[in-house]
Amino acid sequence: MSIAKTIEITAGSEKSFDDAIKQGVAKASATLENVTGAWVMDQSVKVKKGKIAEYTVRMKLTFVLK
Repeated sequence: MSIAKTIEITAGSEKSFDDAIKQGVAKASATLENVTGAWVMDQSVKVKKGKIAEYTVRMKLTFVLK
């Protein structure tokens, strides 16, 4: 039997939503073992002087506990 835990994280990137997701998963995986999935719950952008300055994603990550 395995037990999984879900946490919520927020990640940002100046490049794209895709890059924000990749950075968030990579950073979380550096400290969490057995990350098995991610669910993007929300996306938003920060705007400065009429241009997108940062792409932000809020997501839930699932990892299996040992």
